[in-house]
Amino acid sequence: MNALVTGVAGFIGSHLAEALIGDGHKVIGVDCFTDYYERSRKEANLSSLMCNSSFKFTEIDLTETDLATLVAGVTHVFHLAAQPGVRHSWKRAFREYTARNLDATQGLLEACAEQPVERFIFASSSSVYGDHAALPMREDASPLPVSPYGVTKLAAELLCRLYHETSGVPVVVLRYFTVYGPRQRPDMAFHRFLLAAIRGKPIYVYGDGRQTRDFTFVSDTVTATVAAGTHGTVGRIYNVGGGSQVSVSDALEIVAACAGRPLDIQRKPCQRGDMRDTYADTSLAQRDLGFTPTISLTEGLRAEHEWLSQLSTVNP
Repeated sequence: MNALVTGVAGFIGSHLAEALIGDGHKVIGVDCFTDYYERSRKEANLSSLMCNSSFKFTEIDLTETDLATLVAGVTHVFHLAAQPGVRHSWKRAFREYTARNLDATQGLLEACAEQPVERFIFASSSSVYGDHAALPMREDASPLPVSPYGVTKLAAELLCRLYHETSGVPVVVLRYFTVYGPRQRPDMAFHRFLLAAIRGKPIYVYGDGRQTRDFTFVSDTVTATVAAGTHGTVGRIYNVGGGSQVSVSDALEIVAACAGRPLDIQRKPCQRGDMRDTYADTSLAQRDLGFTPTISLTEGLRAEHEWLSQLSTVNP
């Protein structure tokens, strides 16, 4: 496999590139280092990759690049680059989401329509489902996003379907459910919760805490993504979830156990765009990809707590 990984300096992208190289593949990684969070964190994500001869990194913006040249000779595209964040996707910021989630995806698909790639893996999100899909969420549910971010991910999925049907691009779409673990973005809940617990600071929770999520550890997400690249059914959408529905309040009990101290939890109003519940039906991924999550929430939070404890020692 000669793989292109977009968003390679990000949380999931860096783990994916390491896994691909560990399996003996070559990786071309690209990232544009947006200012969504500190560049230094993304550079740290790449630190183990940069000295590997099987990895080549290029800093580029997908909306301003000759993508035909970029994908020449590539066998697999793992398109993880995106503008993340549900709560930030409103108002004028939406322009960044349309550029990085739609324009960049369309450009890559157009380039791959002219190249004999074996798989085009698109990283989508459970945010496309909204609040009306029955639980557990199935891939054939009617999506109805409740945030502009979710709208752009759904629109990008439709672009993938369009290019598959009209140009034969071998697309496989993965809907990730609340991925967490070491290198998680600093704006994400578990990163904020664990870091506050480590430092003895208040933890701010939006809503009543009874909202639920299907939390997915990053290594399980990567395993499913690699499997999609090797034998995912072209044209199909797969849920990638952790396998259980857990409330935020129950997750906070695990955070407290990791920290070894009681938490100072302070409530804030629900934020618009936040879904009430997510829970993935992963039977399709299990059947086609052999995907079964292996890391429990307790194990995963301990791993992220350990990483953040080390990080906070270096950057107090």
